Order: sequence, then structure tokens, then C-alpha cells
Amino acid sequence: MTDPSPAGPSPAGPTSAGSTSAGPTPADDGGEQIRVLLVDDQVLVRAGLRALVDAEPGMTVVGDAGDGDAAVDAVRRERPDVVLMDIRMPGSDGLEATRRIAADPELDSVHVVVLTTFEEDAYVFEAIRGGAAGFLVKDTEPAELLRAIRTVHAGESLLSPGATRSLVAAYAAHAKPSALAPSLDVLTERERQVMQLVALGLTNAEIAERLFVSPMTTKTHVSRTMIKLGARDRAQLVVFAYETGLATPGWQP
Repeated sequence: MTDPSPAGPSPAGPTSAGSTSAGPTPADDGGEQIRVLLVDDQVLVRAGLRALVDAEPGMTVVGDAGDGDAAVDAVRRERPDVVLMDIRMPGSDGLEATRRIAADPELDSVHVVVLTTFEEDAYVFEAIRGGAAGFLVKDTEPAELLRAIRTVHAGESLLSPGATRSLVAAYAAHAKPSALAPSLDVLTERERQVMQLVALGLTNAEIAERLFVSPMTTKTHVSRTMIKLGARDRAQLVVFAYETGLATPGWQP
């Protein structure tokens, strides 16, 4: 994942909506780079993100889009590992695009990270419910954004240090119960306990310490809970925990 050797030149300047690059870019060690797709209606924002990502060893931008429809088309064409998705765009927005990507079985390996502002909490909540792996505020430090890309690419949840949990809790405090929330009847008592602790933003190691079990056992419980509830990742488990009342704002075990 280090010392990348791009297969061809990658533009660092402003790009037009829907531009792409051709195919996976191999790294010098024989492995493939993390393929990133950028979605934002502002050309300068996309250009800045492209310059940042392309300059990072082990990453490459494979395309970009300026609206939700173009984003879905680009994702299906390029099959990126990670999508950085703006929410509010003219026409088809990032929320609908995220839902469509998450609903496509052929795109299971694609991880969507929502880029947002603090004024868009309700939209972020819906995006996570719809399948986003997490969110970042637009004034996030560049190094943190790059870490986030690596985190979701590794299949981990973008919950630390609790920002997603705090957002969900704050929104859930004012939101009506959702008819779309799954039933928890399929879960064992232990799985419910684990889900509550996931909703607190605890890692597998921290949950294992609380429940006096091994981290591997905790990982198994989390995986089974996700499968039973149809959750794509831990972020969706947090949403489900609040929607079903298993966790409530201010709740502590």
C-alpha cells in the first residue's frame, strides 16, 4: 500500500463532472491502490480532494461526479473502493445516490463516506441509515480524511471518536420512531448487549473487556447481529439501536 506507481498520469487540477481514470492502478509492491471516487457539485472542491488523495501513497482517484445520478453511474463503471460523497447537490443528491449504491448487491464492496456540515445532521442520519459507512465534516484535517479512507477501506466503521454516535443520538432525540427499523426479536440477549455497546461507540476490544469475553467472540457477535438485521456496517447498527429504542440519548449501561 506504499510507494505507488501510477499506471498513467493523474490530473491534479480542476476536473469536469463525471471524469474518470482507466482501471486499477498497481502499486510498486504488486498490490492495488485504494481507488477513490469524488462526488461534489463544486469543481474546486473536487480538484482539491483529487490533489490530496492522488498525492497520498497507496491511493488514487479513479473519477469524480457533480451530482447523484452521475455518481451512481461512475461507481458502477469504476467500482471504487471508497466514495467521498457530498450530500446536498443540485438535482439528484448524495442521499439518494448513497441509497442506490448500498441497495445494489454488485456494489457491496463500495464504502460511502458522507461529507457534510454541522447544519446537515438529519441528512447524515438518513445517509447512514441508507448505507453510508460514516461521515466527515468538510473542515476535517487532510490527514484525518486520509485516515478515514484507509479505515473504511479496511472494512472498519468510521465511528471513532464517537462523532457518528453523538449525531445519531442527537437526531434520534427529536425524530419519530421509524417503521423501517428492524425487529430485534431475532437477536439473542448477548447480541442485544453487544449492539447496545456498539451504539456507545465502543470498539470490539472495549466491548470484550466489558463483557469478559475475547475480542474474537465480540467480533462474531457483531457480525451475526449485522447479518440478522441486514446492517451493512457498525454505523447502521448504531442507527438501528436508536430507532428501535435499544439505546436512547444519554443512555449508559
